[in-house]
Amino acid sequence: MTAVVLDLGGVISTSPLAAFGDYERSAGLPLGLVARLNTTNPHTNAWARFERSELDRAGFVEVFEAEARAAGYDVDATRVLAALHGALRPEVVHAIRALRTAGVPLALLTNNAAPMDPASEHGSLVELFDVVVESSVEGVRKPEPAIYPLTLERLSAAVGRTIDHAEVVYLDDLGPNLKPARELGWHTVKVVDPADALAELARVTGVDLS
Repeated sequence: MTAVVLDLGGVISTSPLAAFGDYERSAGLPLGLVARLNTTNPHTNAWARFERSELDRAGFVEVFEAEARAAGYDVDATRVLAALHGALRPEVVHAIRALRTAGVPLALLTNNAAPMDPASEHGSLVELFDVVVESSVEGVRKPEPAIYPLTLERLSAAVGRTIDHAEVVYLDDLGPNLKPARELGWHTVKVVDPADALAELARVTGVDLS
């Protein structure tokens, strides 16, 4: 494998799912409710529209809370949004730096509601990648199939050569996001335990990430 594509939340940073759970417990809501709402009508719900910049923040709050009410629950969408930004995983950032030093083409592929701010902690990651593909910028999001060849096209242009689908290894923490990539021929790694994922990444790239 000669190119690596990484998700942000749940891979480079801790998953927001744990923070969603903290909110659900504090609000007396069923555990997993936010994730369930996010995966109901996954291409047309508030979350999908927000990540494609079809809704602004106020629009997301209104629509998401309406979806929650339709499911029988009162949810504070502003608290859901506050739970989105996890902490960076130093071991994964170290691995990205090692891959960059080894000359491996690198792409960040992330669903987000607004372009990354270079002045923020997460935005500082941008300089580590040859290309960054954000759903809020492109108007298309994972797992919509179009975003994967788009990412590879951008990465190929950035490094000045055509990268074949079979050369790509892709890390994401959500199975539905991995499926379209796998169907293209990408080598996919589902991130559950970051240490296991990094060991697999080291194996397929041949780069020491320890």
